[in-house]
Amino acid sequence: MDTDTKKDRNTKLVDLKNLDQQQLIQFVESLGQPSFRGRQILSWLYKPGITDFSQMTDLAKEFRAALNKHAFISRFENPLCETSQDGSVKFAFKLDDNKIIESVLIPEEDRNTLCVSSQVGCAMGCQFCLTGDMGFLRNLNSAEIVNQVCAVRDWMLEHNKGSLTNIVFMGMGEPLANLDNLLTALSILTEQRACNFASRRVTVSTCGLVPQMLELGSKTDVNLAVSLHATDDETRSSLMPINNKYPLETLLESCRTFPMKRRQRVMFEYTLLEGINDSEKNALELAKILSDIPCKINLLAMNSSSESPFRSPKRNVILKFQKILRNKDYTVFIRQSRGADISAACGQLATKLHKDKDF
Repeated sequence: MDTDTKKDRNTKLVDLKNLDQQQLIQFVESLGQPSFRGRQILSWLYKPGITDFSQMTDLAKEFRAALNKHAFISRFENPLCETSQDGSVKFAFKLDDNKIIESVLIPEEDRNTLCVSSQVGCAMGCQFCLTGDMGFLRNLNSAEIVNQVCAVRDWMLEHNKGSLTNIVFMGMGEPLANLDNLLTALSILTEQRACNFASRRVTVSTCGLVPQMLELGSKTDVNLAVSLHATDDETRSSLMPINNKYPLETLLESCRTFPMKRRQRVMFEYTLLEGINDSEKNALELAKILSDIPCKINLLAMNSSSESPFRSPKRNVILKFQKILRNKDYTVFIRQSRGADISAACGQLATKLHKDKDF
């Protein structure tokens, strides 16, 4: 079957990877099957190497035939991979409509983290993010989110790279602007019968969509990361237009009330931009505005590229910024820039491929 014929056929069928457990149960019930069949299917869908209903050997042959008439199992195949000297790997996946998204595998000594995308492009317009230069093209559906995880997991198995341990929604797009599909994907990723990731190993990052933050907290137990990047409204609004709608105090108040388990903390992300937000005064202001929020702070050096006017501060400036915060009793990490040799900045590879149309 050629690719176009396969796509036409699939548009008339239900992609089961777009359904969480409850939706799968409703789907099989619509086919006249008992609810436990949905749980059976879920336990098969996300196993490595499962691509066809014929492999689901505990389902009756007649039911498998019915599934073939009404549904299909999507997957990502043949990604473009760029491997960095530091071991990180960027994957570019072509979607059915020929749009391109990215995922980045970041191996570390004690974990393997996958940074996944939630949209094609982004509408938030953050000045230092290359994905924003692409504009917003569309949301990813739940299957397209989860299939990034499945594809990289399978690649790791094939190349003896160990197993995925952590997932962060810090790739292309604003996850909370695609909340419904995000919630379905999170349900699949954390469901034991499906991908079986512990909620504490999944982090969702946002630029500050306040109502959606609170809904995320009410419906999941995953970790929250907030892209802050400034300590006053004027600077933050110049960098992140969302601040005009949800200014700092509104955002911080939502972080104070965000539901968390004991020992859970909000992760604040702060990208240091030379001459803009990297002064000692900025560090002291940051310590002050976060003082009543249980949190950790991730300092990021700007991943400089020829397409961006922003530059990273020198190493000693970053270390001084960290020291000021640590002296105020904050847990502060410096997140190392990874993959500088492989189009590593968020959106950099996908933007290039969309322009070149060579993938």
